[in-house]
Amino acid sequence: MSNQPCTMCQKSKANLVCGLCESAICKKCTFFIEEDSFSFMPKVAPELKHTTYCATCFDSTVAPFQLKYNSLMEQARNTMVFTKSQAKETRFIKRLENVVEVLECADHDELVLRLAFFAAHLKYNAIIDVDITSKKVRTGNYQTTVYTGIGMPADVHESRLMKDRSLWSTPN
Repeated sequence: MSNQPCTMCQKSKANLVCGLCESAICKKCTFFIEEDSFSFMPKVAPELKHTTYCATCFDSTVAPFQLKYNSLMEQARNTMVFTKSQAKETRFIKRLENVVEVLECADHDELVLRLAFFAAHLKYNAIIDVDITSKKVRTGNYQTTVYTGIGMPADVHESRLMKDRSLWSTPN
C-alpha cells in the first residue's frame, strides 16, 4: 500500500483506501466520517457505512445524504411532542400512521429525538401519544437505566389544537 501514490495529490504516502472506489489516498486527501454519523436513520445504505472516503466519492455520495440527514435532524428538533397524558389536546388529530417504536435507548431526551426523527422522516410535524417506559439494568456493580418508547407520527395544524389553556396539564 505504501508504494502506491495518492490518487488525489500524487504523493507517495498513500496509507489509506477509499471505502467506495478502493483507491489509495493519503491522510490529507481523506474525508473521515464517524461510524455512527447516521445512527438515527432506520436503514443506512451500504455505501454510507464506510469511514474513509476520497474527495470525489465524498462529494458525489456522502455530502448530499449528509445535507438531507442534517435537514431531517433540524425538523426533528422542531417537532411537537405530545404524551399520552395530553389526550385532551390531541383528541381531534387524525391517527393515520402506524406506531413507531424505539427499543433500548440510553437517554430519555435521545429517545424523544429518535421518535421525532422518525416522524420527520415520514414527513410529519408532530409525534403524539408518546409513551416512554424505563427499566433499570444491573451489570455487576453498575446500574443503568434503559428507555423504551412508542409514539404515533401525525400532522398537527395549529387550528386543530385546543385553545383553552385551562385544560392543559403539561403544555407543549
